[in-house]
Amino acid sequence: MRTRVRYGQKRLKRLSRTATLGGIFLSFLEIGLTGFGGGLAVIAQIKTLVVNRRRWLTEHEFAEAFALAQSLPGTNAGNVVTYVGLRLRGIKGASVAMAAFIVPSMVMMIILAILYKHLNSFPDTQRVFHGLNAAVVALVLVTAWRLGRNTLTRPWQWYVAVLSTIAIVVLGATVIEVVLAAGFVGVYMQSFGEARWQRLRSAQRLAARRRARLAELRRTNFVGGYITRAVADERVRKQNANESKAIPPETNPADTTERDDSSSDDTAHSKTRWRSFAILLVAMPIMTKVALLITLCSIFLRIGAVTFGGGFIMIPLIESEVVGTHQWLTHQEFVDATALGQITPGPVLITATFIGYRVAGTLGALLATISVFLPAFVMTIAAASSIRRFRSNKQVQAFLRGVTPAVVGLLVAASWSIGRAGIHTWIGLTMTIVAIGVLLRFRPNPFWVIFGAGLLRLLIGMVFG
Repeated sequence: MRTRVRYGQKRLKRLSRTATLGGIFLSFLEIGLTGFGGGLAVIAQIKTLVVNRRRWLTEHEFAEAFALAQSLPGTNAGNVVTYVGLRLRGIKGASVAMAAFIVPSMVMMIILAILYKHLNSFPDTQRVFHGLNAAVVALVLVTAWRLGRNTLTRPWQWYVAVLSTIAIVVLGATVIEVVLAAGFVGVYMQSFGEARWQRLRSAQRLAARRRARLAELRRTNFVGGYITRAVADERVRKQNANESKAIPPETNPADTTERDDSSSDDTAHSKTRWRSFAILLVAMPIMTKVALLITLCSIFLRIGAVTFGGGFIMIPLIESEVVGTHQWLTHQEFVDATALGQITPGPVLITATFIGYRVAGTLGALLATISVFLPAFVMTIAAASSIRRFRSNKQVQAFLRGVTPAVVGLLVAASWSIGRAGIHTWIGLTMTIVAIGVLLRFRPNPFWVIFGAGLLRLLIGMVFG
Protein backbone atom coordinates (compact mmCIF):
# COMPACT_ATOMS: atom_id res chain seq x y z
CA MET A 1 0.00 0.00 0.00
CA ARG A 2 2.79 2.43 0.93
CA THR A 3 4.59 1.62 -2.30
CA ARG A 4 1.46 2.37 -4.30
CA VAL A 5 0.95 5.68 -2.48
CA ARG A 6 4.56 6.72 -3.08
CA TYR A 7 4.31 5.71 -6.73
CA GLY A 8 1.08 7.70 -7.07
CA GLN A 9 2.68 10.77 -5.48
CA LYS A 10 5.71 10.55 -7.77
CA ARG A 11 3.45 10.12 -10.78
CA LEU A 12 1.38 13.20 -9.84
CA LYS A 13 4.55 15.23 -9.28
CA ARG A 14 5.97 14.14 -12.63
CA LEU A 15 2.67 14.89 -14.35
CA SER A 16 2.43 18.35 -12.77
CA ARG A 17 5.89 19.22 -14.09
CA THR A 18 4.97 18.29 -17.65
CA ALA A 19 3.21 20.77 -19.92
CA THR A 20 0.27 18.46 -20.51
CA LEU A 21 -3.30 19.46 -19.80
CA GLY A 22 -3.16 17.42 -16.59
CA GLY A 23 0.13 18.99 -15.56
CA ILE A 24 -1.18 22.50 -16.25
CA PHE A 25 -4.33 21.77 -14.24
CA LEU A 26 -2.44 20.42 -11.21
CA SER A 27 0.09 23.25 -11.27
CA PHE A 28 -2.44 26.07 -11.35
CA LEU A 29 -4.72 24.22 -8.94
CA GLU A 30 -1.86 24.57 -6.44
CA ILE A 31 -1.82 28.33 -7.08
CA GLY A 32 -5.61 28.46 -6.73
CA LEU A 33 -5.41 26.76 -3.34
CA THR A 34 -2.45 28.69 -1.89
CA GLY A 35 -2.48 32.04 -3.71
CA PHE A 36 -3.54 34.28 -0.84
CA GLY A 37 -3.13 38.04 -0.92
CA GLY A 38 -4.22 38.80 -4.46
CA GLY A 39 -2.47 41.04 -6.97
CA LEU A 40 1.32 41.00 -6.99
CA ALA A 41 1.48 38.33 -4.28
CA VAL A 42 -0.29 35.81 -6.53
CA ILE A 43 1.72 36.88 -9.60
CA ALA A 44 4.94 36.28 -7.65
CA GLN A 45 3.77 32.74 -6.90
CA ILE A 46 2.88 32.20 -10.57
CA LYS A 47 6.34 33.40 -11.62
CA THR A 48 8.03 31.07 -9.15
CA LEU A 49 6.00 28.14 -10.44
CA VAL A 50 6.23 28.84 -14.17
CA VAL A 51 9.81 30.17 -14.47
CA ASN A 52 11.78 28.68 -11.58
CA ARG A 53 10.12 25.36 -10.79
CA ARG A 54 8.54 24.17 -14.05
CA ARG A 55 10.76 26.16 -16.46
CA TRP A 56 7.86 26.53 -18.87
CA LEU A 57 8.72 30.16 -19.68
CA THR A 58 11.87 32.24 -19.52
CA GLU A 59 12.20 35.45 -17.51
CA HIS A 60 11.74 37.54 -20.65
CA GLU A 61 8.64 35.60 -21.75
CA PHE A 62 7.06 35.96 -18.33
CA ALA A 63 7.80 39.70 -18.30
CA GLU A 64 6.08 39.92 -21.67
CA ALA A 65 3.07 38.04 -20.25
CA PHE A 66 2.89 40.38 -17.27
CA ALA A 67 3.09 43.47 -19.49
CA LEU A 68 0.25 42.15 -21.64
CA ALA A 69 -1.81 41.30 -18.54
CA GLN A 70 -1.53 44.87 -17.28
CA SER A 71 -2.65 46.24 -20.64
CA LEU A 72 -5.95 44.33 -20.66
CA PRO A 73 -9.12 44.49 -18.56
CA GLY A 74 -9.72 42.08 -15.71
CA THR A 75 -7.33 40.82 -13.05
CA ASN A 76 -3.62 40.73 -13.78
CA ALA A 77 -3.18 37.29 -12.23
CA GLY A 78 -6.02 35.80 -14.28
CA ASN A 79 -4.62 37.30 -17.48
CA VAL A 80 -1.15 35.90 -16.76
CA VAL A 81 -2.60 32.44 -16.09
CA THR A 82 -4.54 32.57 -19.36
CA TYR A 83 -1.45 33.65 -21.30
CA VAL A 84 0.74 30.90 -19.84
CA GLY A 85 -1.84 28.20 -20.59
CA LEU A 86 -2.23 29.54 -24.13
CA ARG A 87 1.52 29.48 -24.75
CA LEU A 88 1.81 25.91 -23.51
CA ARG A 89 -1.23 24.12 -24.94
CA GLY A 90 -3.31 26.60 -26.93
CA ILE A 91 -6.90 27.48 -26.10
CA LYS A 92 -7.45 24.18 -24.25
CA GLY A 93 -4.46 24.93 -22.05
CA ALA A 94 -5.72 28.44 -21.34
CA SER A 95 -9.17 27.11 -20.39
CA VAL A 96 -7.75 24.39 -18.13
CA ALA A 97 -5.32 26.79 -16.41
CA MET A 98 -7.98 29.42 -15.75
CA ALA A 99 -10.48 26.83 -14.45
CA ALA A 100 -7.91 25.34 -12.06
CA PHE A 101 -6.98 28.81 -10.85
CA ILE A 102 -10.55 29.97 -10.15
CA VAL A 103 -12.44 26.87 -8.98
CA PRO A 104 -10.87 26.56 -5.46
CA SER A 105 -11.60 30.17 -4.50
CA MET A 106 -15.07 29.96 -6.06
CA VAL A 107 -15.96 26.89 -3.98
CA MET A 108 -14.60 28.53 -0.83
CA MET A 109 -16.56 31.70 -1.51
CA ILE A 110 -19.80 29.76 -1.99
CA ILE A 111 -19.22 28.03 1.36
CA LEU A 112 -18.54 31.38 3.02
CA ALA A 113 -21.68 32.85 1.46
CA ILE A 114 -23.73 29.98 2.90
CA LEU A 115 -22.18 30.44 6.34
CA TYR A 116 -22.56 34.22 6.15
CA LYS A 117 -26.34 33.92 6.52
CA HIS A 118 -25.99 32.02 9.81
CA LEU A 119 -22.97 33.75 11.35
CA ASN A 120 -23.82 37.36 10.55
CA SER A 121 -26.14 37.67 13.53
CA PHE A 122 -23.39 37.03 16.12
CA PRO A 123 -21.60 40.12 17.52
CA ASP A 124 -18.20 38.39 17.36
CA THR A 125 -18.63 37.92 13.61
CA GLN A 126 -19.37 41.62 13.20
CA ARG A 127 -16.16 42.49 15.07
CA VAL A 128 -14.13 40.19 12.83
CA PHE A 129 -15.59 41.79 9.69
CA HIS A 130 -14.90 45.23 11.17
CA GLY A 131 -11.23 44.34 11.45
CA LEU A 132 -11.17 42.81 7.96
CA ASN A 133 -12.71 45.95 6.48
CA ALA A 134 -10.12 48.18 8.15
CA ALA A 135 -7.29 46.08 6.71
CA VAL A 136 -8.85 46.05 3.24
CA VAL A 137 -9.02 49.86 3.23
CA ALA A 138 -5.34 49.97 4.17
CA LEU A 139 -4.43 47.47 1.45
CA VAL A 140 -6.27 49.42 -1.25
CA LEU A 141 -4.64 52.71 -0.20
CA VAL A 142 -1.17 51.15 -0.17
CA THR A 143 -1.80 49.65 -3.60
CA ALA A 144 -2.80 53.09 -4.90
CA TRP A 145 0.33 54.64 -3.36
CA ARG A 146 2.70 52.08 -4.89
CA LEU A 147 1.06 52.27 -8.30
CA GLY A 148 1.00 56.07 -8.30
CA ARG A 149 4.61 56.35 -7.19
CA ASN A 150 5.77 54.34 -10.18
CA THR A 151 3.39 55.63 -12.87
CA LEU A 152 2.52 59.28 -12.11
CA THR A 153 5.58 60.86 -13.65
CA ARG A 154 4.02 63.88 -15.41
CA PRO A 155 1.85 66.72 -14.04
CA TRP A 156 -1.15 65.92 -16.26
CA GLN A 157 -1.22 62.37 -14.86
CA TRP A 158 -1.59 63.75 -11.33
CA TYR A 159 -4.48 65.92 -12.52
CA VAL A 160 -6.18 62.87 -14.07
CA ALA A 161 -5.76 60.87 -10.84
CA VAL A 162 -7.19 63.62 -8.63
CA LEU A 163 -10.07 64.38 -10.99
CA SER A 164 -10.91 60.66 -11.23
CA THR A 165 -11.23 60.45 -7.45
CA ILE A 166 -13.41 63.58 -7.32
CA ALA A 167 -15.59 62.32 -10.18
CA ILE A 168 -16.33 59.05 -8.35
CA VAL A 169 -16.63 60.29 -4.76
CA VAL A 170 -18.24 63.71 -5.24
CA LEU A 171 -19.94 63.72 -8.63
CA GLY A 172 -21.08 60.09 -8.58
CA ALA A 173 -19.65 59.26 -12.01
CA THR A 174 -19.36 55.63 -13.09
CA VAL A 175 -16.08 53.81 -13.55
CA ILE A 176 -16.77 53.34 -17.26
CA GLU A 177 -17.13 57.10 -17.79
CA VAL A 178 -13.94 57.84 -15.86
CA VAL A 179 -11.90 55.18 -17.67
CA LEU A 180 -13.07 56.28 -21.12
CA ALA A 181 -12.48 59.96 -20.35
CA ALA A 182 -9.00 59.26 -18.99
CA GLY A 183 -8.14 57.10 -21.99
CA PHE A 184 -9.17 59.84 -24.39
CA VAL A 185 -7.05 62.32 -22.42
CA GLY A 186 -4.08 59.99 -22.86
CA VAL A 187 -4.72 59.74 -26.57
CA TYR A 188 -4.97 63.52 -26.83
CA MET A 189 -1.75 64.10 -24.90
CA GLN A 190 0.09 61.52 -26.97
CA SER A 191 -1.16 62.87 -30.29
CA PHE A 192 -0.80 66.58 -29.52
CA GLY A 193 2.22 66.88 -31.83
CA GLU A 194 0.26 65.35 -34.70
CA ALA A 195 -2.53 67.92 -34.67
CA ARG A 196 -1.96 68.87 -38.30
CA TRP A 197 -2.38 65.26 -39.41
CA GLN A 198 -5.55 64.96 -37.34
CA ARG A 199 -6.99 68.12 -38.93
CA LEU A 200 -6.26 66.70 -42.36
CA ARG A 201 -8.06 63.46 -41.51
CA SER A 202 -11.00 65.40 -40.11
CA ALA A 203 -11.25 67.45 -43.35
CA GLN A 204 -11.20 64.26 -45.40
CA ARG A 205 -13.99 62.70 -43.33
CA LEU A 206 -16.04 65.91 -43.63
CA ALA A 207 -15.62 65.94 -47.38
CA ALA A 208 -16.65 62.28 -47.58
CA ARG A 209 -19.78 62.95 -45.56
CA ARG A 210 -20.65 65.89 -47.81
CA ARG A 211 -20.23 63.76 -50.93
CA ALA A 212 -22.44 61.06 -49.42
CA ARG A 213 -25.09 63.62 -48.55
CA LEU A 214 -25.08 65.08 -52.07
CA ALA A 215 -25.44 61.59 -53.51
CA GLU A 216 -28.38 60.94 -51.19
CA LEU A 217 -30.05 64.19 -52.27
CA ARG A 218 -29.65 63.21 -55.92
CA ARG A 219 -31.34 59.88 -55.24
CA THR A 220 -34.25 61.37 -53.28
CA ASN A 221 -35.07 64.51 -55.32
CA PHE A 222 -37.21 64.84 -58.49
CA VAL A 223 -39.22 61.67 -58.02
CA GLY A 224 -41.74 60.99 -60.80
CA GLY A 225 -41.56 64.53 -62.10
CA TYR A 226 -42.24 66.12 -58.70
CA ILE A 227 -39.93 68.25 -56.65
CA THR A 228 -39.50 65.87 -53.69
CA ARG A 229 -40.45 62.33 -52.73
CA ALA A 230 -42.86 63.68 -50.10
CA VAL A 231 -44.95 65.46 -52.78
CA ALA A 232 -44.96 62.32 -54.90
CA ASP A 233 -46.09 60.18 -51.97
CA GLU A 234 -48.91 62.62 -51.20
CA ARG A 235 -50.05 62.47 -54.85
CA VAL A 236 -50.16 58.66 -54.79
CA ARG A 237 -52.08 58.65 -51.50
CA LYS A 238 -54.78 60.95 -52.88
CA GLN A 239 -55.13 58.84 -56.02
CA ASN A 240 -55.58 55.64 -53.99
CA ALA A 241 -58.20 57.36 -51.82
CA ASN A 242 -60.24 58.44 -54.89
CA GLU A 243 -60.11 54.92 -56.36
CA SER A 244 -61.35 53.38 -53.10
CA LYS A 245 -64.35 55.76 -53.04
CA ALA A 246 -65.30 54.82 -56.61
CA ILE A 247 -65.56 51.05 -55.81
CA PRO A 248 -69.01 50.18 -54.37
CA PRO A 249 -69.16 47.97 -51.31
CA GLU A 250 -69.87 44.31 -52.00
CA THR A 251 -72.29 42.18 -50.06
CA ASN A 252 -71.26 38.78 -48.88
CA PRO A 253 -73.99 36.13 -48.90
CA ALA A 254 -72.09 34.11 -46.31
CA ASP A 255 -72.50 36.76 -43.60
CA THR A 256 -75.46 34.98 -42.00
CA THR A 257 -73.53 31.74 -41.78
CA GLU A 258 -70.57 33.52 -40.21
CA ARG A 259 -72.84 35.04 -37.57
CA ASP A 260 -74.10 31.57 -36.66
CA ASP A 261 -70.54 30.31 -36.21
CA SER A 262 -69.40 33.34 -34.19
CA SER A 263 -70.66 31.95 -30.89
CA SER A 264 -68.65 28.71 -31.26
CA ASP A 265 -65.56 30.70 -32.27
CA ASP A 266 -65.92 32.89 -29.16
CA THR A 267 -66.07 29.78 -26.98
CA ALA A 268 -62.92 28.37 -28.59
CA HIS A 269 -61.09 31.67 -28.20
CA SER A 270 -62.11 31.83 -24.55
CA LYS A 271 -60.69 28.35 -23.89
CA THR A 272 -57.47 29.30 -25.67
CA ARG A 273 -57.11 32.46 -23.57
CA TRP A 274 -57.57 30.57 -20.31
CA ARG A 275 -55.05 27.93 -21.38
CA SER A 276 -52.52 30.63 -22.29
CA PHE A 277 -53.11 32.36 -18.96
CA ALA A 278 -52.50 29.11 -17.05
CA ILE A 279 -49.27 28.45 -18.96
CA LEU A 280 -48.10 32.01 -18.30
CA LEU A 281 -48.92 31.67 -14.60
CA VAL A 282 -46.84 28.51 -14.34
CA ALA A 283 -43.95 29.92 -16.38
CA MET A 284 -43.81 33.28 -14.57
CA PRO A 285 -41.41 32.20 -11.76
CA ILE A 286 -39.11 30.55 -14.30
CA MET A 287 -39.13 33.64 -16.52
CA THR A 288 -38.40 35.84 -13.50
CA LYS A 289 -35.41 33.70 -12.51
CA VAL A 290 -34.11 33.66 -16.08
CA ALA A 291 -34.46 37.46 -16.34
CA LEU A 292 -32.58 37.85 -13.04
CA LEU A 293 -29.76 35.61 -14.25
CA ILE A 294 -29.54 37.47 -17.56
CA THR A 295 -29.32 40.80 -15.72
CA LEU A 296 -26.64 39.41 -13.40
CA CYS A 297 -24.58 38.08 -16.31
CA SER A 298 -24.88 41.31 -18.31
CA ILE A 299 -23.66 43.39 -15.35
CA PHE A 300 -20.55 41.28 -14.72
CA LEU A 301 -19.80 40.87 -18.42
CA ARG A 302 -19.78 44.64 -18.80
CA ILE A 303 -17.67 45.11 -15.68
CA GLY A 304 -15.15 42.50 -16.78
CA ALA A 305 -14.87 43.98 -20.26
CA VAL A 306 -14.20 47.64 -19.51
CA THR A 307 -12.38 47.79 -16.16
CA PHE A 308 -8.59 48.09 -16.28
CA GLY A 309 -6.21 47.83 -13.35
CA GLY A 310 -7.25 44.68 -11.49
CA GLY A 311 -9.92 43.61 -9.04
CA PHE A 312 -9.70 46.63 -6.74
CA ILE A 313 -10.71 48.96 -9.56
CA MET A 314 -13.92 47.04 -10.10
CA ILE A 315 -15.11 47.56 -6.53
CA PRO A 316 -16.77 50.99 -7.08
CA LEU A 317 -18.46 49.84 -10.29
CA ILE A 318 -19.75 46.61 -8.74
CA GLU A 319 -20.99 48.53 -5.71
CA SER A 320 -22.79 51.04 -7.93
CA GLU A 321 -24.62 48.27 -9.79
CA VAL A 322 -25.29 45.82 -6.96
CA VAL A 323 -25.97 48.23 -4.09
CA GLY A 324 -27.08 51.45 -5.78
CA THR A 325 -28.94 50.48 -8.95
CA HIS A 326 -30.41 47.04 -8.21
CA GLN A 327 -30.21 47.06 -4.37
CA TRP A 328 -29.41 43.36 -4.20
CA LEU A 329 -27.02 43.88 -1.26
CA THR A 330 -26.67 46.47 1.46
CA HIS A 331 -23.51 48.55 1.81
CA GLN A 332 -22.37 46.46 4.78
CA GLU A 333 -22.96 43.17 2.96
CA PHE A 334 -20.97 44.41 -0.02
CA VAL A 335 -18.06 45.49 2.16
CA ASP A 336 -18.11 42.11 3.91
CA ALA A 337 -18.07 40.40 0.50
CA THR A 338 -15.00 42.43 -0.47
CA ALA A 339 -13.26 41.41 2.74
CA LEU A 340 -14.06 37.74 2.12
CA GLY A 341 -12.61 38.10 -1.36
CA GLN A 342 -9.35 39.17 0.28
CA ILE A 343 -9.02 36.26 2.69
CA THR A 344 -9.75 33.58 0.08
CA PRO A 345 -7.03 32.40 -2.32
CA GLY A 346 -6.99 33.42 -5.95
CA PRO A 347 -8.03 36.74 -7.48
CA VAL A 348 -9.81 39.45 -5.51
CA LEU A 349 -12.55 39.53 -8.13
CA ILE A 350 -13.89 36.26 -6.74
CA THR A 351 -16.16 38.59 -4.75
CA ALA A 352 -18.48 38.21 -7.75
CA THR A 353 -19.16 34.63 -6.61
CA PHE A 354 -20.46 35.83 -3.25
CA ILE A 355 -22.71 38.41 -4.92
CA GLY A 356 -24.03 35.89 -7.43
CA TYR A 357 -24.89 33.45 -4.65
CA ARG A 358 -26.67 36.11 -2.62
CA VAL A 359 -28.70 37.15 -5.67
CA ALA A 360 -29.56 33.85 -7.35
CA GLY A 361 -28.11 30.93 -5.41
CA THR A 362 -25.47 28.48 -6.65
CA LEU A 363 -26.38 28.95 -10.32
CA GLY A 364 -26.08 32.71 -9.90
CA ALA A 365 -22.65 32.28 -8.26
CA LEU A 366 -21.44 30.13 -11.15
CA LEU A 367 -22.74 32.47 -13.86
CA ALA A 368 -21.47 35.62 -12.12
CA THR A 369 -17.99 34.09 -11.80
CA ILE A 370 -17.87 33.01 -15.44
CA SER A 371 -19.23 36.35 -16.66
CA VAL A 372 -16.75 38.52 -14.78
CA PHE A 373 -13.69 36.55 -15.98
CA LEU A 374 -14.84 35.68 -19.52
CA PRO A 375 -14.21 39.06 -21.27
CA ALA A 376 -10.59 39.31 -20.08
CA PHE A 377 -10.05 35.63 -20.93
CA VAL A 378 -11.21 36.17 -24.52
CA MET A 379 -9.25 39.43 -24.90
CA THR A 380 -6.06 37.83 -23.59
CA ILE A 381 -6.32 35.02 -26.13
CA ALA A 382 -6.97 37.51 -28.92
CA ALA A 383 -4.16 39.87 -27.89
CA ALA A 384 -1.63 37.11 -27.26
CA SER A 385 -1.93 35.92 -30.86
CA SER A 386 -0.78 39.35 -32.06
CA ILE A 387 1.09 40.63 -29.02
CA ARG A 388 3.72 42.53 -30.97
CA ARG A 389 1.18 44.52 -32.96
CA PHE A 390 -0.83 45.14 -29.77
CA ARG A 391 2.21 46.38 -27.86
CA SER A 392 3.42 48.58 -30.75
CA ASN A 393 0.06 50.25 -31.46
CA LYS A 394 0.59 53.87 -30.46
CA GLN A 395 -3.08 54.70 -29.98
CA VAL A 396 -3.67 51.69 -27.72
CA GLN A 397 -0.64 52.49 -25.60
CA ALA A 398 -1.63 56.16 -25.43
CA PHE A 399 -5.10 55.15 -24.22
CA LEU A 400 -3.55 52.93 -21.55
CA ARG A 401 -1.21 55.72 -20.44
CA GLY A 402 -4.28 57.82 -19.79
CA VAL A 403 -6.07 55.01 -17.97
CA THR A 404 -3.17 54.27 -15.60
CA PRO A 405 -3.42 57.52 -13.54
CA ALA A 406 -7.19 57.11 -13.50
CA VAL A 407 -6.66 53.68 -11.92
CA VAL A 408 -4.84 55.36 -9.02
CA GLY A 409 -7.77 57.71 -8.49
CA LEU A 410 -10.24 54.84 -8.68
CA LEU A 411 -8.31 52.93 -6.02
CA VAL A 412 -8.53 55.91 -3.68
CA ALA A 413 -12.27 56.15 -4.42
CA ALA A 414 -12.64 52.43 -3.69
CA SER A 415 -10.94 52.81 -0.32
CA TRP A 416 -13.27 55.71 0.50
CA SER A 417 -16.32 53.63 -0.43
CA ILE A 418 -15.22 50.64 1.65
CA GLY A 419 -14.18 52.77 4.62
CA ARG A 420 -17.43 54.73 4.64
CA ALA A 421 -19.48 51.54 4.84
CA GLY A 422 -17.18 49.34 6.94
CA ILE A 423 -15.35 51.58 9.43
CA HIS A 424 -17.63 53.14 12.01
CA THR A 425 -15.44 53.63 15.11
CA TRP A 426 -12.08 55.09 16.09
CA ILE A 427 -10.82 51.54 16.65
CA GLY A 428 -11.31 50.71 12.97
CA LEU A 429 -9.64 53.95 11.88
CA THR A 430 -6.66 53.26 14.14
CA MET A 431 -6.34 49.73 12.79
CA THR A 432 -6.37 51.09 9.24
CA ILE A 433 -3.50 53.47 10.01
CA VAL A 434 -1.50 50.72 11.71
CA ALA A 435 -2.11 48.34 8.80
CA ILE A 436 -0.90 50.98 6.32
CA GLY A 437 2.32 51.34 8.33
CA VAL A 438 2.88 47.59 8.46
CA LEU A 439 2.27 47.16 4.72
CA LEU A 440 4.61 50.00 3.80
CA ARG A 441 7.36 49.14 6.26
CA PHE A 442 7.54 45.33 6.25
CA ARG A 443 5.78 44.38 2.95
CA PRO A 444 4.18 41.18 4.30
CA ASN A 445 1.75 38.99 2.43
CA PRO A 446 -1.57 40.92 2.49
CA PHE A 447 -3.40 37.79 3.61
CA TRP A 448 -1.65 37.82 6.98
CA VAL A 449 -2.36 41.51 7.51
CA ILE A 450 -6.07 41.06 6.77
CA PHE A 451 -6.37 37.87 8.81
CA GLY A 452 -4.45 39.41 11.70
CA ALA A 453 -6.64 42.52 11.66
CA GLY A 454 -9.77 40.42 11.96
CA LEU A 455 -8.31 38.39 14.82
CA LEU A 456 -7.04 41.53 16.59
CA ARG A 457 -10.44 43.22 16.35
CA LEU A 458 -12.07 40.11 17.82
CA LEU A 459 -9.65 40.14 20.77
CA ILE A 460 -10.19 43.88 21.35
CA GLY A 461 -13.94 43.31 21.39
CA MET A 462 -13.62 40.46 23.89
CA VAL A 463 -11.42 42.56 26.22
CA PHE A 464 -13.12 45.96 26.02
CA GLY A 465 -16.63 44.83 25.02
